[in-house]
Amino acid sequence: MSPSPTHGDLGVGAGDTVYLATADADGNMVSLIQSNYMGFGSGVTVAPFGFGLQNRGSQFALDPKHANAYAPGKRPFHTIIPAFARLGDDALLAFGVMGAAMQPQGQVQVLTNMVDFGFGLQGAGDAPRVRHEGSTEPTGVPPLAHGGTVHLEPGFAAQTIEGLRARGHRIEPMQDRAAFGGYQAIRRELRSGVYLGASESRKDGHAAGF
Repeated sequence: MSPSPTHGDLGVGAGDTVYLATADADGNMVSLIQSNYMGFGSGVTVAPFGFGLQNRGSQFALDPKHANAYAPGKRPFHTIIPAFARLGDDALLAFGVMGAAMQPQGQVQVLTNMVDFGFGLQGAGDAPRVRHEGSTEPTGVPPLAHGGTVHLEPGFAAQTIEGLRARGHRIEPMQDRAAFGGYQAIRRELRSGVYLGASESRKDGHAAGF
């Protein structure tokens, strides 16, 4: 059984970004990501509803000459991408990938697996992923050094890994599968109206229909 948290009790375990997709019999679909960013976010809650506001404004640069400098009316940089996609005339897709900077990287890889390689909804998420680390942050620091590091999830062929190294990439394996994101998706077949669901094999979650 899942624990029943008590108000104000932070001892029920670690929390993180949550993604979900849902759909109904009328063809309505929802793609949702919830993330407070650092810790409890801004620490500000909205009365009387009780939900907390995120603090992604901390991703602004304080250098007024920087392209990402804080200014009125600007939106902060973030990686939250609750997404929809149309796959030609065949299907609509509600999907997302959790995992900080892995979100946009994983999202592109999932779509590439479907569109370019013909993977199914579940297989597109289960396929081994690549994670790049070391890029310059939106605040401008630290600067990108030596192209960063490419982490490969177990499952890539040895010749692929050596081919990347031969092209100058710094390759390091990463055994923690959870570091490669958490994917969930619902696909609606446009001709039949049938729904398909998929859930990440690296993290908790499941696809359910009723």
